[in-house]
Amino acid sequence: MKGLGISRVLALSLAAAAMVAGTVFASPPDRRCTCRNRDGVRYELGQLACIRVGDVAYLARCEMNLNVTTWKKLRDGCPAAELTPATAPRASSDTQGSL
Repeated sequence: MKGLGISRVLALSLAAAAMVAGTVFASPPDRRCTCRNRDGVRYELGQLACIRVGDVAYLARCEMNLNVTTWKKLRDGCPAAELTPATAPRASSDTQGSL
């Protein structure tokens, strides 16, 4: 009876050690894992992109979910950079009449 109890404890201990080792030594996602936009451009994990679906556009990040790459919506709309006349560089008054 004691032999059966020891072998059972040993088997459970080995199973637990194998499960812990599997989670501790799990490798990060492969660098080849990428997301693609509709135009075929590849994005690495963590990169942001403006996704356009019909008339709707939103900012999204390439992420891994259940071992599959996917786009996670971050917010509606996409950021845009503009140069307005109020912030455009102006010619100084010293150089206007110096020719």
